[in-house]
Amino acid sequence: MSEERQKKGLALLGKLFGTPAGEGPSMPDPLGRYTVEHLFGDVWQQDDLTLQERSLATCTMLFALNRPEEMKIHFRGAKNVGIARDKLLGVISHGAHYAGWPNSMAAMRVLDEVWPKE
Repeated sequence: MSEERQKKGLALLGKLFGTPAGEGPSMPDPLGRYTVEHLFGDVWQQDDLTLQERSLATCTMLFALNRPEEMKIHFRGAKNVGIARDKLLGVISHGAHYAGWPNSMAAMRVLDEVWPKE
């Protein structure tokens, strides 16, 4: 089962972040194994949300928690799985009322950095 989840996790990481299976930032075990097998091989594979919904939810939580380094990664991932920039802008604008203006402004800076306006 672990090998199957690892394959699924690596494939999803490649789809989200544009890296070939097994490449990308390395993390020490057991964190790396948990990330690939459990988070991306199991949690992100559930049928309750689409990949786009799960990506948008992740971006929303990272914005609300003001985690700019992770926002960079997941905003790029959102673009890679077909989420429109305007959707992220909508989440950031709406979320400003709940997560705070400073978090919203930080998220806008990250979005403009990783996905400039066209």
